[in-house]
Amino acid sequence: MVISNLNIKLIEDRLIFINESIIRLKKLSALAQEDFLSGDNTAIAESYLRRSLEAVFDISRHIVAKSASGGVVEYKEIATALGNLGIITKEHSEKLRLMAGYRNRLVHFYHEITDKELYSLIKNHLGDMEIFLKEMKSFLEKYRSAR
Repeated sequence: MVISNLNIKLIEDRLIFINESIIRLKKLSALAQEDFLSGDNTAIAESYLRRSLEAVFDISRHIVAKSASGGVVEYKEIATALGNLGIITKEHSEKLRLMAGYRNRLVHFYHEITDKELYSLIKNHLGDMEIFLKEMKSFLEKYRSAR
């Protein structure tokens, strides 16, 4: 795998943002469903989720663009490229493809996403973003040591 000229600060800043978002989303996911559905909790959850997914794909796009394969534009293709490059596991690459689809729904089909769906997502799937964080940190360690 040939990857050069990564903007480590960009990646680290986005990883911090994702981690902070996960912490906030976990607090919301700890609420009972009826409490989550009251007030502005769903809007807050949607915002943190959408922005953290954007950060996931900002990082991913940057890494793929700096690799020899480069040039991938579609979010799902970016997820596959990370797996093919060995930056994340093939299994997590598939989960990242699903995350890309959900990101697209949040951005383009937001009107179709229900509050209960958001609750279910943050209750059951934040672990996928935590895995992404771990795999990116591992990748950065290997990248730094190879330089």
